[in-house]
Amino acid sequence: MAIPFFFLYLLLLLLLLLSVLSSPFSSAAPSDTLSEGSSLSIENTNDVLISQSGIFSAGFFPVGDNAYCFTIWFTEPFCDNNCSVIWMANRDQPVNGKKSKLSLLHSGNLLLIDAGRSTVWATNTASQFSIKLHLHDNGNLLLYEKQGGRVLWQSFDYPTDTLLPQQPLTKDMQLVSSRSRRNYSSGFYKLYFDSDNVLRLRYDSPETSSIYWPNTWLLTWDGGRSTFNSTRIAFFDSLGNFTSSDDFTFTSPDYGMRVQRILKIDYDGNLRLYSRENVRNRWIVSWQAMSQPCRIHGICGPNSMCNYVPSSGRRCSCLPGFKAKDYSDWSLGCEPELNRSCSRDVISYLKLSNVEFFGYEYGFFPNYTMQMCEDLCSKMCNCKGFQLRFSRRYYPSNIPYCYPKKALLNGQYSPHFDGDIYLKVPKTSGLSSSYRHVEDSVLDCSVKNVAQLNRTYSKSHQNGTLKSVMWFACGVGVVEFFSIVLVWYFLIRNQNNLGAANQEMEHQRLVIQMREKMKKEAVDSVIEMIIDPKLEGKYDRAKMEILVMVALNCVNEDREARPSMKQVVEMLLHQQESP
Repeated sequence: MAIPFFFLYLLLLLLLLLSVLSSPFSSAAPSDTLSEGSSLSIENTNDVLISQSGIFSAGFFPVGDNAYCFTIWFTEPFCDNNCSVIWMANRDQPVNGKKSKLSLLHSGNLLLIDAGRSTVWATNTASQFSIKLHLHDNGNLLLYEKQGGRVLWQSFDYPTDTLLPQQPLTKDMQLVSSRSRRNYSSGFYKLYFDSDNVLRLRYDSPETSSIYWPNTWLLTWDGGRSTFNSTRIAFFDSLGNFTSSDDFTFTSPDYGMRVQRILKIDYDGNLRLYSRENVRNRWIVSWQAMSQPCRIHGICGPNSMCNYVPSSGRRCSCLPGFKAKDYSDWSLGCEPELNRSCSRDVISYLKLSNVEFFGYEYGFFPNYTMQMCEDLCSKMCNCKGFQLRFSRRYYPSNIPYCYPKKALLNGQYSPHFDGDIYLKVPKTSGLSSSYRHVEDSVLDCSVKNVAQLNRTYSKSHQNGTLKSVMWFACGVGVVEFFSIVLVWYFLIRNQNNLGAANQEMEHQRLVIQMREKMKKEAVDSVIEMIIDPKLEGKYDRAKMEILVMVALNCVNEDREARPSMKQVVEMLLHQQESP
């Protein structure tokens, strides 16, 4: 009975294992759909959604050391964590590489849960009907009801820094750049519709905010824009034509070609249209909003200026009397090396030709000579210097204009700029108008510049369902242990019983064999068979014959025919008394 019980136990365990593997929360092979009650685990590399044609993938994407974001990217061979990312759910709060998962609840809500069981991101949706999450071939991730197809949520409504063909940008949306080439968190540049219905690019840092596209010194209609269409929508098609409700349009030079395209606001603040023929080709810039990169605000930070040389690219440098805060991040700008005084007796002005600092002035003063402008800035303690130029759009160009600066931001050098900047410096500084250019370096990822994310996980209250599952698992373990012990006990006992039975049968066989021999042969020949050869015939045959007869009687098959111990003793004593 032990062996059938053992196999029955194994069968029950197998059925339990199959039920767990077939549960709604188990991982499945890659597909384009996630059903309600299912999850994508960060620890399972196969937990990836792939669109039907294989163009797009959605899953957990590494953005740092043990930091992951749920992401949509172009499915590319051998991209090695350098894939073309088009959307991120949690770009500013990556999750842990262990125990994190994306779960589609039966309630209709899609949750991204971190290792600490905290909700990092959610769609905040609800439905009474059956739902599913589907990755479309156009790159849109949709959460919708199976009955009727009502869309509860879609990634196209929440873009990050990229638009795909036919994906609209509306008044309630904005594209936000990444922080750097390898830092996918939200940066400082935004593409959005302003309150006047015009599509704009804005630099928006914690300290300052300014619009740099279209040029703010242009009147709206001079820039080819209209403020009268309040629909505020923009998109581009797969052929390369961009259209905006403010009348801004452009057509890609490769218009009409069936290629992959994306419109992206890059970490350097420029808006670019990219195209490529297939996934093995590199992305090519087919259009960009800013042809002069130094006109993008915030590129080099405060108290610095940008210089663009076509042969070497964009470079940043600190103004005389300033030093860089961080050479790995020029957006932080420069800080003063000298103590500055407000006393007019100890200050002077240093001229930098063909240098412009856009915005952040106390006002503009027409028909001011250089001396008048210098006196004006000297009276204001916080005046950093003044801009002097002889032209201003829509104003007479034969008189000088003075711009006293409250901050030195958005600086750039251009040989075509018809103006100069005069910096307020100490008389004893010994500074000259020469300055050192430093190439705009890429992000420095050395150990000294790596900042570890301080993330603590608060202990959550025990979940009732989880507690029940844990008790069930413990119960299964206890049952399994005692079942194994019981099975081994039955096996060992049966083996012992079988050995004893075999031994008894062997004894009976020997007894029967001896009786048959004694019937057919003489007693002496039988004794010769069983006697120890080492005795070499030196024994009493008569006594040995009596011992053999007593032994055979004691093992008689009939229990009643067996002699008692008293009879055995009498037989042996009688044999001993015989001469």
